[in-house]
Amino acid sequence: MHLCRPKHAVLLAAVAAILFAVTSLWAEGDYILTGSGIRVKSVAFIDVNVYAISHSMKQLPPTKSKRAVIDMDTGKKFVWTMKRDVDHEKIVNALKDAYAMNGYSDSAKIGQFIGAFKSELKEKSSVSIVYDADKKATTVTVSGGGSATVPGVDFMKATWSIWLGKIDQPKLGDQLIEKIP
Repeated sequence: MHLCRPKHAVLLAAVAAILFAVTSLWAEGDYILTGSGIRVKSVAFIDVNVYAISHSMKQLPPTKSKRAVIDMDTGKKFVWTMKRDVDHEKIVNALKDAYAMNGYSDSAKIGQFIGAFKSELKEKSSVSIVYDADKKATTVTVSGGGSATVPGVDFMKATWSIWLGKIDQPKLGDQLIEKIP
């Protein structure tokens, strides 16, 4: 009889672990993957994979368009996984240039956002950019770096325009919304 108790304890621990895992999946499950792709940079006739990126939303827009995704005020996120090392200065300048290309010029908000990038991004590190529609704020979190939360729907739209607006790799934006029906 005493030998059964440890088996029950092990079984209960296993059931608890499974329930925890399922609960964690449900918490993540409120986002719908809209697409994913690879950011490529062309350097002297050679294409270099910079990072893998995926995009998810809590609600899908009524129409399948990049503009509809940019404008929709719902929870949404980008997640990057670096495919190579990228210098701090290069990533910061690329983000500044992307905001400028899309006509966004609030230097205080841009500075707050890029402040989360504290050093070189190493291969396999990740970056998440999450918009919280309830708080009307965009949070960037850089593994091995920092994080920053920037208020405003205007900033969210400007940030989503980096990948879904004017970009030197327009097919990437198409890939990031390809799973929207």
